[in-house]
Amino acid sequence: MVPRTRDIGNDRTIARRIADRRRAMPSAMSKIADVVTEHPAAPVELTITELADRAGTSAATVTRFCRALGFDGYTQFRVGVASEIGRGDADESWLADMGHEFGASDEPGKVLHTLVSLHVESLQSTAARLDLDAVLRVADAITASRHVDIYGVGGSGVMAREFQGRLYRIGVNAHSWSDVHEGLTSAVLQNQSSVAIGISSTGRTEETVQMLSQAHAAGAFSVAITYDADSALAALADVSLATAEPTEYLRPDDLSVKHSQLLVLDLLYLLVAQQSFGVASTRLAASAMAVAPHRRPVRAPKTSAPIQENR
Repeated sequence: MVPRTRDIGNDRTIARRIADRRRAMPSAMSKIADVVTEHPAAPVELTITELADRAGTSAATVTRFCRALGFDGYTQFRVGVASEIGRGDADESWLADMGHEFGASDEPGKVLHTLVSLHVESLQSTAARLDLDAVLRVADAITASRHVDIYGVGGSGVMAREFQGRLYRIGVNAHSWSDVHEGLTSAVLQNQSSVAIGISSTGRTEETVQMLSQAHAAGAFSVAITYDADSALAALADVSLATAEPTEYLRPDDLSVKHSQLLVLDLLYLLVAQQSFGVASTRLAASAMAVAPHRRPVRAPKTSAPIQENR
């Protein structure tokens, strides 16, 4: 299949497109161009997160890079690269995107069993790495805070919004930000009574690092949720909470990191709810009553007609 492009001619090679656009690229996108120019097969061999890490930038920047070259996104860009270097084979694409643990012809039962095993392993690894004293310190800070900012981009942005919704429901004034401009605007307004949480699997997502750094500079108690304790995000945080490292068997990385991130966030949510039991209980009851009219009643189980006794 020919990759769908927008306003750039399909007859030009990807190398030519990069050369034509190079001068107009911001520095972050130029880093990606450097990687692709030096290693043309990199987009086929690496996930979007891995390519971003290799270039020292973010997945969102990789997506913008692909669009600057005329592709709708990273998937179409990879297909284009694979076609040019003669690796457009379906099996190669499957291995690059889905990993080696899953076969294209695997039975559903095998896929399910493999997924469960890998996710359980990820959760267990996260639980083993967590410092409960550090988790309690973060829960205490959230409970006592005036405002909580939660930053995340891409899949981590989904987790940020999920956590924000839960905290808000139990009375915590929380907001989540994925757009760096909006996030920085909020971050600069924080102070010593605020908590700022950055969520990034690698800890190197530039936008998340920037937002958490600004909040930290403004005086907020800063928290990093990442698997890399040596990352830029962890380095600037007051507390870093560890998640499991992505497994090589699950592609894209979102499949292997979301569950471990959600485990940490679930734990924090429950500990905060415990510490604010009275308020949390009242808020939960109120929100349940508010949405109750929008839920259909539970159907009564069908019962067979009573047997008439012959007389």
